[in-house]
Amino acid sequence: MPDSSLSSSPPSLPLPPSPPTSVARWRWWIHLLLIGGYVLPRIALGFQSRKHAALSNNWRGLLIVCAFELAAFALAFGFGWLASRASAEDLFLRWRPGWWVVPLGIGYSIVIRFAAGLAIFAVVVVLIATHAVAPTSAQNFIQTSQPDVAKLVDVPALRHDPAYFWLTITLVSFVVAGLREEMWRGGTLAAMRALWPRAFHCFPGQILAIALIAVIFGAGHLQLGVLGAIVAGLLGLFLGVVIVVHRSIWPAVIAHGLLDATTFALVPYALEKLQQLH
Repeated sequence: MPDSSLSSSPPSLPLPPSPPTSVARWRWWIHLLLIGGYVLPRIALGFQSRKHAALSNNWRGLLIVCAFELAAFALAFGFGWLASRASAEDLFLRWRPGWWVVPLGIGYSIVIRFAAGLAIFAVVVVLIATHAVAPTSAQNFIQTSQPDVAKLVDVPALRHDPAYFWLTITLVSFVVAGLREEMWRGGTLAAMRALWPRAFHCFPGQILAIALIAVIFGAGHLQLGVLGAIVAGLLGLFLGVVIVVHRSIWPAVIAHGLLDATTFALVPYALEKLQQLH
């Protein structure tokens, strides 16, 4: 339910989280296995070679893939919830903080992209400083280590098929990625808080849990290459912190959707520029 307070004053941080709903531990284990384990097959697929884009190469195929992904997640999340009967509060599904959700999501998307860029730059600097990569070959390293987005989306279709392009930056970015993945993150965190309250109930513990979840999230993007998995893990960490701070997935959903939408929109242009550098 939306917050009743819709004043123009900046949003205040929510109160400390209440303990998760008290149910049998075995029920929370089922919840964790179904919801938290939903990403495990995706990790396994990351080690397999793929000839075609995961999101198909035409808008009809894209719709089919999206429908399958959403249905599969709905089943996993639904049966996980039936086991734990977690509340909306437990799952971070409360709409917070009112109408500030959208502007906060926009602001977080900008900050997170900037922070991720700085983190990748720091990685390259460390590699050069430790002589893992020679300074003269740093540019070549960056180019060859770029996330292989062609394994996820069909770049020619993004360029030439308007329906594919708009479905990618709307349905895929905000629903299949933003909403689904943040519900997964919130649901997994809820199970960790319930199963190991001493470790993960307090604020620092929840940040630690989010960091562990981010590692799994990054591993689920290995199909994009090692650098792509690292970037995904960093984004997952930042988005998870947003969820913990606001005790709500919704600012993270907006930020995640905008991050993916702008990335997909710029992919054709970015790849064209990279090809010109070779």
